[in-house]
Amino acid sequence: MMNESVILELQRATHATLHLLMTELADLDLTASEINALGNLADGVERTASELGAAVGSRPATLTGILDRLERRGLIVRGPRQGDRRAVQISLTPQGDQTAALIRRALTDIEDRTLAGIPADAVAGAGVVLRALTGAAR
Repeated sequence: MMNESVILELQRATHATLHLLMTELADLDLTASEINALGNLADGVERTASELGAAVGSRPATLTGILDRLERRGLIVRGPRQGDRRAVQISLTPQGDQTAALIRRALTDIEDRTLAGIPADAVAGAGVVLRALTGAAR
């Protein structure tokens, strides 16, 4: 390893995987942030803007710009959350659902290719480390 820092290694891995993901999904003409948002919505679960912001790691102002672009492209809709009109609920449109499914497939394909041959317990351990690092930022 060039540097013993897990965080620096994570940054290198993030840049490498983002490049790979952007290359594979170039035809969608989406930014990395838009792909991240749609990838997090790909499970079909509607989220509030706050929930999605936490999931994608974006500040509210940044997320608003991302959602504006996705909404203009007809990939998401925003509306009030039932029972709490102050919260903004985000849902995929049918076109957004198709796009999110493509993104989720690309993510799965990249993970399958790059993690093949790595023992399942090592992958699970890496997940624990990544969740700990994510939690440290909160």
